[in-house]
Amino acid sequence: MHSKGETSSLKTGMIDFVAGCLGGVALVYVSQPMDTVKVKMQTFPGLYKGFINCTAQTFKRDGIVRGLYAGTIPAVVANVAENSVLFAAYGACQQVVGNAMHKPSVAELSTLENATAGFLAAFFSSFTLCPTELIKCKLQALRETAGNDGKRRPTISSYTLVSQILRTEGIPGMFRGLTSTFAREMPGYFFFFGGYEQTREFFTRPGQTKDDIGALRTMVAGAVGGVALWTVIFPADVIKSRIQVYSMRASMTQVGLDIFRKEGVLAFYNGLLPTIVRTIPATAVLFVVYEYTKKTLTKLLE
Repeated sequence: MHSKGETSSLKTGMIDFVAGCLGGVALVYVSQPMDTVKVKMQTFPGLYKGFINCTAQTFKRDGIVRGLYAGTIPAVVANVAENSVLFAAYGACQQVVGNAMHKPSVAELSTLENATAGFLAAFFSSFTLCPTELIKCKLQALRETAGNDGKRRPTISSYTLVSQILRTEGIPGMFRGLTSTFAREMPGYFFFFGGYEQTREFFTRPGQTKDDIGALRTMVAGAVGGVALWTVIFPADVIKSRIQVYSMRASMTQVGLDIFRKEGVLAFYNGLLPTIVRTIPATAVLFVVYEYTKKTLTKLLE
């Protein structure tokens, strides 16, 4: 028999999981074109003159579906997997941090405590994100890695790509870039949830809770969290993209030093502009969908 407390925790965990799933789907469809541009600029810095040039060339050569929305299916899988696990783990980690700090309710957690819960939650979501994002990055950079810049873009399905990697590299091949994923996700989500919760707190009027600030302010808080995340972790993301697209066996440190020596420090910020452009609407939508799904499901299951 489950106790009332265990049933309540399970229900809360399931609500967080479902809300994270729906938020992840919404995020992909808003952000995928700029994510494709980001990956191309990170992995082929000499090929494009900038964010607008890369967007225009991708659209001109491969159109919307095969070009700007390349890798959408694995991106949906990646984001649903990541956000469902991330938000479920975030809720659980908030409770762990709350218990450690002797706070009876997660609503009482400070910004720093929420940020710490986000840092811990990202450890778990990294395991679901790494293999799916590996496939997404490879599909996004398919034209460039095939070396046929002027010809027709090669086509390959996600399933075929997964089969190839498993055949040639085994299961470890699917987790190429895991260390740099940890290095990106854990500090990133410290700032992500920290920025989000601090902004929500800033918008909360006397007598209100953070859940009562409304959709627009929730979107602004989500955008602040997203910009904080990407600004801090972008160098680690550049390294991760290179390792995954080129199937590198070198360590994160080796790849980072190699980029620094050959291309300089600015190479670690290649693709930052399209990332910020996509992050503001994407994380705004993510948090609105997450918070309102959570609120609706909580009411339905009361």
